[in-house]
Amino acid sequence: MNRKNMPLLLMLVAGAVTCVITFINDFPMLERLVTLLIVLLVFYFLGSLMKWALDYFDQQNQEKSMEEGEVVEKDTDVEVEDVEKPESEE
Repeated sequence: MNRKNMPLLLMLVAGAVTCVITFINDFPMLERLVTLLIVLLVFYFLGSLMKWALDYFDQQNQEKSMEEGEVVEKDTDVEVEDVEKPESEE
């Protein structure tokens, strides 16, 4: 999955929500801008942290599936041989 733009999208959505809320509550312009800057920085950091965590979990899952995949291949070879032997005996 492509998570390259996740921090940016999260930041922009949070910024849009912040703009709407500050506009509805009639904040002064300087307060709006300071609030928007803080929200953008915080949510970009949170998005980057979330992206890193998801990429780390995916990497662990891929390593685990690679290890289990090798074991499954060996087990399937044995099962196929066991199934073929009774058929050839009959």
